[in-house]
Amino acid sequence: MKKVSTFEELMQLVAARPSLATIAVVNPVDEGSIHAIELALSNRLARFLLVGDENMEAKLPAAILSNPDVTLEVVSGADADTLARAAVAAVRESRALVLMKGLVNTDNYLRAILNKQEGLLPQGNVLTHLSVAQLPGYHKLLFFSDVAVIPYPTIEQRRAIINYDLATCRVLGITEPKVALIHFTEKVNPKFHNSTDYVTLQEEATAGAFGPVKMGGPMDVKTACDLHSAQVKGIKSDVCGDADLLIFPNIESGNTFYKAITLFGGAHIAGILQGAACPVILPSRSDSPESKLASIALACACAPALG
Repeated sequence: MKKVSTFEELMQLVAARPSLATIAVVNPVDEGSIHAIELALSNRLARFLLVGDENMEAKLPAAILSNPDVTLEVVSGADADTLARAAVAAVRESRALVLMKGLVNTDNYLRAILNKQEGLLPQGNVLTHLSVAQLPGYHKLLFFSDVAVIPYPTIEQRRAIINYDLATCRVLGITEPKVALIHFTEKVNPKFHNSTDYVTLQEEATAGAFGPVKMGGPMDVKTACDLHSAQVKGIKSDVCGDADLLIFPNIESGNTFYKAITLFGGAHIAGILQGAACPVILPSRSDSPESKLASIALACACAPALG
């Protein structure tokens, strides 16, 4: 399989599949959701199961209502929690392979996903966020975690994050991902537990615990993505200047990186939640239409194999 290096190539990969994944969308009546659905339909990326109350149909454009790849599920008198549970049930019943947030609070959305009896998080799994950036100044897609869910990952959570992220990289044709374990310096210091965890993770990677992978760190983002910086510092690693995946030490550093590259770096970013029984799209109201479309493509690429 050819390695996917741009969002355009990602959309081509999804559109070329013989069968399309169905996305269950919770209350898709906001302008952002409607636009994203229209773009996904026009690019032949997915089918949609739109879950809303009795007022939903009146709020949707005719082009969506008449599209054969769109199905409506009306839940009369439903509040936000009920709508979220109904969309989750569609996934549990295999009527959809991806879940997407529309006009519903994140708390209601996540409450349905994390419900122990009727939710989507298998016992023992970790819910985490993966971002994928297309940057004007980088030669390929850049994956990074976790910017939105886990504040301070334990080493067990970090293992799970890495495994989920590597699986997604491989779905996109990156057979031996290069993983940079991010810190503000290349030095290991017991005062920073993540840096000592990185030593353990690298030992595990060398022993084959993560499959085919090249892992380096601690290192800073510039070293991971710019070979000249690594050469100046005398750091030698197959990862330097060519990282596929950045693993951040905590949510503050990851989220700051996310916001900085979108605001100042011209990045388009896709994002999904991983660890659940299906890919979960959690768009922000400030996401661009291009980023929401890329998130849909990423989720569909990672959806369970179609029958």
